Amino acid sequence: MSQDDPLRTLCNCLALRQASRHVTQFYDQVLAPSGIRTTQYSILHRAQTQGPLTVNALADQLVMDPSTLTHNLRPLLKDGLVVLEVGRTDRRQRAIAITPEGQGVYRKARPLWLRAQADFERAVGNTQATALRDLLATVARTGLGQGEAEAEAPLAPKAASRRRR
Repeated sequence: MSQDDPLRTLCNCLALRQASRHVTQFYDQVLAPSGIRTTQYSILHRAQTQGPLTVNALADQLVMDPSTLTHNLRPLLKDGLVVLEVGRTDRRQRAIAITPEGQGVYRKARPLWLRAQADFERAVGNTQATALRDLLATVARTGLGQGEAEAEAPLAPKAASRRRR
């Protein structure tokens, strides 16, 4: 990227968001014939490969808060692709399970997702794609945004909003 490139930024957050939007749009286009989007594919994939998962366990795996996951589950529940079952060890919990209809959509989406993966790796390079996933996993494990950074940041959003009152 040249210095004049309008996509070039020094802001880590903006750079990640720009790349994320671009890659999400690409995967969503490739997955479109299956009728689901990238986030829905991720949910179905986890339910298919790991069996029923509690909302909290799946949210943790997807690095998503439970309310966002619940929002993303609504169309899958409405379309009968997943169901919420009573938890196996705690009846107060709900576990997300894929239905036979969901398995059919997953089987249709899987080769499309594999094509998107291959196209991405061809465009970026296999070595760089692997390095990118490793780096992003490291970033996701930092714990940023889960309280510790707020305590150290001099103008954390909560503190800044209190000062304006």
